[in-house]
Amino acid sequence: MRTEPKLTRLDRVFARLDREPERPAHIDVPKMSRHRIVLFAATLAFYGAIVWAVVITSWLVRLDWQVMFFRPYQQWSGIHWFVDYYVVLGQRGPTAVMVAAWLGWRSWRQHTLRPLLALGVSLLLLNITVGAAKYGMGRLGPHYATVIGSNEMWRGGDIFPSGHTANAVVTWGILAYLASGARAQRWLSAVSAVTSLGVGMATVYLGTHWLSDVLLGWTAGLLILLGLPWFEPLIARAEATIFDLRDRWRVRSAPAAASGGAPPVVVTPLPDRDDVAAHSPRAPAYLAPGPHTTRSERTPITPAGSRRPPHAERHPERHPRGSASSARP
Repeated sequence: MRTEPKLTRLDRVFARLDREPERPAHIDVPKMSRHRIVLFAATLAFYGAIVWAVVITSWLVRLDWQVMFFRPYQQWSGIHWFVDYYVVLGQRGPTAVMVAAWLGWRSWRQHTLRPLLALGVSLLLLNITVGAAKYGMGRLGPHYATVIGSNEMWRGGDIFPSGHTANAVVTWGILAYLASGARAQRWLSAVSAVTSLGVGMATVYLGTHWLSDVLLGWTAGLLILLGLPWFEPLIARAEATIFDLRDRWRVRSAPAAASGGAPPVVVTPLPDRDDVAAHSPRAPAYLAPGPHTTRSERTPITPAGSRRPPHAERHPERHPRGSASSARP
């Protein structure tokens, strides 16, 4: 009696991975609604308020110095090792690789490039906006501050706003932005908010950023997520262009695949008969025999006469093969 082998959990996982992916019938693309526009405008106003409060050296700058003098990394030194690892969740390289791997899997399963393209657009916007603000305002960090109580602006720094915090908001928030269900969006929004909040406070704990840097980093990342629906038509056009190029490439490569990938046969034209006759050496001419003579009767004639020995056919017995001929008188 033959029994089927029992599949393990790993076998079932690989069997699920090998199934043909299916694209969902409807993919919900966020629209730039009036509610989202209001949130974007309010967040942008908050962004400007933070910058203005730092520029005029207001109470926010004094709070920055108080937190710096408190030195949280010395007050709670026991969690220093954990914070060193946790702050990696805000570094652009590792987080982008992890999120891109997950979104690439989703793109393959759903037969769409929108998740990867949305991640690429958001990271591009993050680099442009946050990078421009960093180098434009040039604020120095707590470890490089020169004058106590000053805002340390326009002194060649690059920490305002916090890149770790903004990257955490965008990288983990894009998962909630691309979630397909309302429940998944709520859960992922909460997880991304807690993660980005922890990354921002971790930079303040380590003393690498002012508290106002973290506030501006949260705001900068939130602005990118709120304004991302404006770029959805561009993402759709880019996806259509990429799929169109892929289809054209498949059409062009189909004949080569059908012929087994054999290289094309190059047909060289034959040279003209007149050219061959003009460039080839002339062969010696022979007189053709008569049209009604057999091969045995054809005797080549030269000016010296026939090349046959005399009397060879009349007296064949006089010179047997292998016997010595008698001397002529």
